[in-house]
Amino acid sequence: MLDKTELVSLSAVELRRLIGAKAISPVELLDACIERIEAVNPAVNAITATCFDAAREAAKAAEQAVMDGKPLGLLHGLPLGVKDLEDTAGLLTTYGSPMSRGHVPSRDVVLVERLRAAGAILVAKTNVPELGAGANTRNPVWGATGNPFNPALNAGGSSGGSAAALACDMLPVCTGSDTGGSLRIPAAKCGVVGFRPSPGLVPNSRRLLGWTPISVVGPMGRDVAETALQLAATAGESAGDPLSYAVDANAFAFPPHIDPSTLRIGYTEDFGCCDVDPQIRAVFRARMAQLKRIVHTCEPVEFDLGDVHRCFDVIRAESFVAGLHAAYTRDPGALGPNTRANYEMGAKMSLSDSAWAQAEQTRIFQRFQSAFARYDVIVSPTTPVTPFPWSELYAAQIDGRAQENYYRWLALTYVVTLTTHPALALPCGVDHAGMPFGLQIVGPFRGDMKTLSVSQALETAFSAYPDLRRPRPDLARLAQANPSLTSIVTAPPIDNPTGSDAAGLSAV
Repeated sequence: MLDKTELVSLSAVELRRLIGAKAISPVELLDACIERIEAVNPAVNAITATCFDAAREAAKAAEQAVMDGKPLGLLHGLPLGVKDLEDTAGLLTTYGSPMSRGHVPSRDVVLVERLRAAGAILVAKTNVPELGAGANTRNPVWGATGNPFNPALNAGGSSGGSAAALACDMLPVCTGSDTGGSLRIPAAKCGVVGFRPSPGLVPNSRRLLGWTPISVVGPMGRDVAETALQLAATAGESAGDPLSYAVDANAFAFPPHIDPSTLRIGYTEDFGCCDVDPQIRAVFRARMAQLKRIVHTCEPVEFDLGDVHRCFDVIRAESFVAGLHAAYTRDPGALGPNTRANYEMGAKMSLSDSAWAQAEQTRIFQRFQSAFARYDVIVSPTTPVTPFPWSELYAAQIDGRAQENYYRWLALTYVVTLTTHPALALPCGVDHAGMPFGLQIVGPFRGDMKTLSVSQALETAFSAYPDLRRPRPDLARLAQANPSLTSIVTAPPIDNPTGSDAAGLSAV
């Protein structure tokens, strides 16, 4: 008989197997997750709104379905946390914004519909930056999310609440989304896996600019198999997303085995255009030296990505103009500094700026393809700095160079976003400061399965090396932490619903 600590530490794949085999009950698992949330969440503030009573009723129904021998979905009985940018029917969804402090949606987004249809049990929302803007999860509604390895430091964003919840074994299934790195950055900073799929593989029904591939929704997990299981439950065509397409979704649950000794890997510290802290460069070089002993080929590769920063500025700003026009027109002061700055940047741009950016993105995509004629994947650091205090809004300087805006420090991930290639953040030991270090594994165009398979092969190889395997936070220390020491403050929602101008925004 597993105790609750052992139970919540098991992967989603194993938990689903045990539920199907009647070895554990969905009710038992839910109770263990709630107990973990109540013990650890006060120290990191990853979980925001909860629906424990409704979850218990759903868990009882899931248990009965098992006992009755009914067909079970891929995620049957698994407790679920949904990022607070995604609408959840009947459960408070604030987008981290005071404008939506009392917003309770009447329906789920497609992502949540599919997760529930696969048997997942909605338990809670996970914290985000205000309107998903930035890679530091803090907002005026719920406060800040602290890093599980040091709650005084940031957990990344904008899927920071999901990443921290997974790292602390609060929930086995958590969702994320990604524009400039919002799945990959918090995963790297919290020591879990975050996968940015190809645009359209997982339908994103809340994207206002439906034909623009910059923003995606996707899975996170404590390992690659857990991440792939969620992907299998959510991938496939939907009329809610014009970029979506038909696939054999179930196949993603079991990525093909790859022998790591056959892999051809090209690596880059900075894609030729990103600021990276010298200490992170040193850690990355050391990891590549170790990787050379594991794979067939591991060598540096150079890139020419043109005016990639300006390109991202324009394309990203378009989504903020689309999502925030009404709110800004009504009251600019209601927006936080990040979102207001993005809207104002976009509002000043012209049609010629937009046309240039679309053409430049196409050129960047075309240049990027040449690397995959020689390599299976491209590997880089995921973030350019070790986690900094969450009280600092963003990394204002990298290697002594001032960053021109609050998201420029995300360049290692957003340059990959512009290529539309799938990319996965894979835990790879700790950095010079003892904080989680993540590799960004970039796969070929539409090569989502290959990206997962390569990442799983590397994950397995890394597990044999103490300095490469996934780090784990000290949960006993977190459970004893005094939240006042980290100044994390949560704000309860007001009773009066206020609407949801932010519903179409995407992360970072």
